[in-house]
Amino acid sequence: MDKYALIVAGGNGTRMGGEIPKQFLLLDDGKPVLKRTLEAFHTYDPRMRIILLLPQDQEVYWKQLCVEHDIQVRHEVAHGGETRFHSVRNGLELIRRDGIVGIHDGVRPFVSTAVIARCYETAKTHKTAVPVVEITETVRHLTATGSETVNRNAYRLVQTPQVFDVALLKEAYSQCYSPSFTDDASVVEAMGKTPITLVEGSRENIKITTPFDLKIATGLIRCSI
Repeated sequence: MDKYALIVAGGNGTRMGGEIPKQFLLLDDGKPVLKRTLEAFHTYDPRMRIILLLPQDQEVYWKQLCVEHDIQVRHEVAHGGETRFHSVRNGLELIRRDGIVGIHDGVRPFVSTAVIARCYETAKTHKTAVPVVEITETVRHLTATGSETVNRNAYRLVQTPQVFDVALLKEAYSQCYSPSFTDDASVVEAMGKTPITLVEGSRENIKITTPFDLKIATGLIRCSI
Protein backbone atom coordinates (compact mmCIF):
# COMPACT_ATOMS: atom_id res chain seq x y z
CA MET A 1 0.00 0.00 0.00
CA ASP A 2 1.36 3.41 -0.98
CA LYS A 3 2.20 5.77 1.88
CA TYR A 4 2.18 9.55 1.75
CA ALA A 5 2.97 12.30 4.21
CA LEU A 6 1.82 15.91 3.94
CA ILE A 7 3.99 18.09 6.17
CA VAL A 8 2.14 21.34 6.88
CA ALA A 9 4.48 24.25 7.64
CA GLY A 10 2.65 27.54 7.27
CA GLY A 11 3.63 29.32 10.46
CA ASN A 12 5.36 32.64 11.00
CA GLY A 13 7.55 34.02 13.77
CA THR A 14 4.86 35.98 15.63
CA ARG A 15 4.54 33.89 18.81
CA MET A 16 8.28 33.28 18.83
CA GLY A 17 8.86 37.02 18.97
CA GLY A 18 11.12 36.97 15.91
CA GLU A 19 11.08 37.30 12.14
CA ILE A 20 12.14 33.76 11.27
CA PRO A 21 9.19 31.36 10.86
CA LYS A 22 9.31 28.72 13.59
CA GLN A 23 9.63 25.83 11.13
CA PHE A 24 13.01 27.23 10.03
CA LEU A 25 14.49 27.89 13.47
CA LEU A 26 17.68 26.04 14.36
CA LEU A 27 17.45 23.58 17.23
CA ASP A 28 20.18 22.95 19.77
CA ASP A 29 21.77 20.31 17.50
CA GLY A 30 22.08 22.85 14.68
CA LYS A 31 19.30 21.35 12.58
CA PRO A 32 16.34 23.40 11.31
CA VAL A 33 13.05 22.22 12.83
CA LEU A 34 11.79 21.02 9.46
CA LYS A 35 14.90 18.94 8.78
CA ARG A 36 14.25 16.88 11.91
CA THR A 37 10.58 16.50 10.95
CA LEU A 38 11.37 15.25 7.45
CA GLU A 39 14.00 12.85 8.79
CA ALA A 40 11.48 11.30 11.17
CA PHE A 41 9.20 10.21 8.32
CA HIS A 42 12.09 9.16 6.09
CA THR A 43 13.41 6.97 8.91
CA TYR A 44 10.02 5.28 9.25
CA ASP A 45 9.78 4.52 5.52
CA PRO A 46 12.40 5.79 3.02
CA ARG A 47 10.03 4.93 0.15
CA MET A 48 7.28 7.21 1.46
CA ARG A 49 6.32 10.14 -0.74
CA ILE A 50 6.73 13.31 1.32
CA ILE A 51 5.08 16.58 0.31
CA LEU A 52 6.04 19.74 2.19
CA LEU A 53 3.40 22.48 2.17
CA LEU A 54 4.91 25.96 2.50
CA PRO A 55 3.71 29.52 1.90
CA GLN A 56 4.92 30.46 -1.56
CA ASP A 57 6.98 33.37 -0.25
CA GLN A 58 8.99 30.99 1.99
CA GLU A 59 9.97 28.47 -0.66
CA VAL A 60 13.16 30.22 -1.79
CA TYR A 61 14.37 30.48 1.80
CA TRP A 62 13.69 26.78 2.32
CA LYS A 63 15.76 25.90 -0.74
CA GLN A 64 18.64 27.89 0.73
CA LEU A 65 18.34 26.02 4.02
CA CYS A 66 18.37 22.69 2.18
CA VAL A 67 21.75 23.61 0.71
CA GLU A 68 23.20 25.16 3.87
CA HIS A 69 22.17 22.25 6.12
CA ASP A 70 22.61 19.39 3.66
CA ILE A 71 18.96 18.33 3.75
CA GLN A 72 18.91 15.19 1.62
CA VAL A 73 15.52 13.69 2.48
CA ARG A 74 13.69 13.38 -0.80
CA HIS A 75 10.54 15.53 -0.78
CA GLU A 76 8.37 17.77 -2.92
CA VAL A 77 7.39 21.34 -2.10
CA ALA A 78 3.83 22.54 -2.77
CA HIS A 79 2.13 25.86 -2.14
CA GLY A 80 0.33 26.28 1.15
CA GLY A 81 -3.09 27.88 1.24
CA GLU A 82 -4.91 30.61 3.11
CA THR A 83 -5.58 28.25 6.05
CA ARG A 84 -4.36 24.83 7.15
CA PHE A 85 -7.47 23.35 5.54
CA HIS A 86 -6.62 24.88 2.17
CA SER A 87 -2.98 23.81 2.45
CA VAL A 88 -3.95 20.18 3.03
CA ARG A 89 -6.43 20.35 0.16
CA ASN A 90 -3.64 21.60 -2.12
CA GLY A 91 -1.42 18.73 -1.05
CA LEU A 92 -4.10 16.10 -1.61
CA GLU A 93 -4.50 17.27 -5.21
CA LEU A 94 -0.98 15.98 -5.88
CA ILE A 95 -1.86 12.46 -4.73
CA ARG A 96 -3.45 10.50 -7.56
CA ARG A 97 -3.22 6.93 -6.30
CA ASP A 98 -4.90 5.07 -3.46
CA GLY A 99 -3.11 4.45 -0.20
CA ILE A 100 -2.83 6.05 3.20
CA VAL A 101 -1.76 9.60 3.91
CA GLY A 102 -0.55 11.22 7.11
CA ILE A 103 -0.92 14.92 7.84
CA HIS A 104 1.76 16.21 10.21
CA ASP A 105 2.60 19.56 11.75
CA GLY A 106 5.98 20.65 10.46
CA VAL A 107 6.81 22.03 13.91
CA ARG A 108 6.53 18.63 15.62
CA PRO A 109 10.11 17.48 14.97
CA PHE A 110 10.30 14.96 17.83
CA VAL A 111 7.62 12.57 16.62
CA SER A 112 8.97 9.07 17.11
CA THR A 113 9.14 6.25 14.59
CA ALA A 114 6.92 4.23 16.97
CA VAL A 115 4.14 6.84 16.91
CA ILE A 116 4.33 7.20 13.13
CA ALA A 117 4.21 3.42 12.71
CA ARG A 118 1.21 3.05 15.05
CA CYS A 119 -0.72 5.65 13.10
CA TYR A 120 -0.01 4.24 9.65
CA GLU A 121 -0.58 0.61 10.66
CA THR A 122 -3.87 1.47 12.36
CA ALA A 123 -5.09 3.48 9.37
CA LYS A 124 -4.50 0.47 7.10
CA THR A 125 -7.25 -1.37 8.98
CA HIS A 126 -9.53 1.36 10.30
CA LYS A 127 -9.00 4.10 7.65
CA THR A 128 -8.37 6.65 10.42
CA ALA A 129 -5.74 7.04 13.12
CA VAL A 130 -5.17 10.02 15.41
CA PRO A 131 -2.47 10.04 18.12
CA VAL A 132 -3.52 11.35 21.53
CA VAL A 133 -2.15 11.65 25.06
CA GLU A 134 -3.92 11.75 28.40
CA ILE A 135 -4.51 15.02 30.24
CA THR A 136 -2.68 15.16 33.56
CA GLU A 137 -3.80 18.61 34.72
CA THR A 138 -7.18 19.50 36.18
CA VAL A 139 -9.51 20.86 33.49
CA ARG A 140 -12.18 23.51 33.95
CA HIS A 141 -14.98 24.30 31.52
CA LEU A 142 -15.93 27.95 31.10
CA THR A 143 -19.67 28.57 31.48
CA ALA A 144 -21.97 31.59 31.19
CA THR A 145 -21.79 32.09 34.95
CA GLY A 146 -18.17 31.16 35.61
CA SER A 147 -16.49 27.77 35.30
CA GLU A 148 -16.78 24.16 36.42
CA THR A 149 -14.49 21.17 36.80
CA VAL A 150 -14.87 18.42 34.23
CA ASN A 151 -13.71 14.81 34.25
CA ARG A 152 -10.29 14.98 32.61
CA ASN A 153 -10.41 11.22 31.95
CA ALA A 154 -13.09 11.93 29.34
CA TYR A 155 -10.71 14.09 27.27
CA ARG A 156 -7.49 13.65 25.31
CA LEU A 157 -4.92 16.01 23.81
CA VAL A 158 -4.60 15.53 20.05
CA GLN A 159 -1.32 15.29 18.14
CA THR A 160 -0.16 14.52 14.62
CA PRO A 161 0.42 12.69 12.32
CA GLN A 162 -3.26 12.11 11.68
CA VAL A 163 -3.42 9.31 9.13
CA PHE A 164 -6.28 8.40 6.80
CA ASP A 165 -7.27 6.39 3.79
CA VAL A 166 -6.52 8.65 0.81
CA ALA A 167 -9.97 8.34 -0.78
CA LEU A 168 -11.68 9.06 2.54
CA LEU A 169 -9.61 12.16 3.22
CA LYS A 170 -10.08 13.49 -0.31
CA GLU A 171 -13.84 13.12 0.07
CA ALA A 172 -13.70 14.94 3.40
CA TYR A 173 -11.70 17.80 1.93
CA SER A 174 -14.21 18.24 -0.88
CA GLN A 175 -16.47 19.85 1.73
CA CYS A 176 -16.67 23.62 2.01
CA TYR A 177 -14.33 25.16 4.56
CA SER A 178 -15.64 25.75 8.08
CA PRO A 179 -13.92 27.55 10.98
CA SER A 180 -14.79 24.48 13.07
CA PHE A 181 -12.19 22.48 11.14
CA THR A 182 -9.30 22.67 13.59
CA ASP A 183 -7.55 19.52 12.38
CA ASP A 184 -7.96 16.75 9.82
CA ALA A 185 -9.99 14.55 12.15
CA SER A 186 -12.58 17.30 12.51
CA VAL A 187 -12.87 17.50 8.71
CA VAL A 188 -13.42 13.74 8.39
CA GLU A 189 -15.78 13.71 11.37
CA ALA A 190 -17.97 16.38 9.75
CA MET A 191 -19.02 13.88 7.07
CA GLY A 192 -20.55 11.63 9.74
CA LYS A 193 -19.46 8.45 7.95
CA THR A 194 -16.31 7.10 9.57
CA PRO A 195 -15.41 7.07 13.29
CA ILE A 196 -12.05 8.46 14.35
CA THR A 197 -9.71 5.81 15.74
CA LEU A 198 -7.42 6.99 18.54
CA VAL A 199 -3.92 5.62 19.06
CA GLU A 200 -1.28 6.24 21.70
CA GLY A 201 0.78 9.36 21.11
CA SER A 202 3.86 10.55 22.96
CA ARG A 203 4.68 13.33 25.43
CA GLU A 204 7.84 14.07 23.46
CA ASN A 205 5.80 14.83 20.33
CA ILE A 206 5.64 18.52 21.20
CA LYS A 207 4.52 21.33 18.91
CA ILE A 208 7.06 24.13 18.83
CA THR A 209 5.19 27.43 18.86
CA THR A 210 6.69 29.51 21.70
CA PRO A 211 10.17 30.26 23.12
CA PHE A 212 9.38 27.95 26.04
CA ASP A 213 8.81 25.09 23.59
CA LEU A 214 12.33 25.67 22.27
CA LYS A 215 13.67 25.17 25.79
CA ILE A 216 11.84 21.84 26.00
CA ALA A 217 13.26 20.94 22.58
CA THR A 218 16.77 21.66 23.84
CA GLY A 219 16.20 19.32 26.77
CA LEU A 220 14.91 16.55 24.51
CA ILE A 221 17.93 16.82 22.23
CA ARG A 222 20.44 16.82 25.09
CA CYS A 223 18.76 13.81 26.71
CA SER A 224 19.05 11.86 23.46
CA ILE A 225 22.78 12.53 23.01
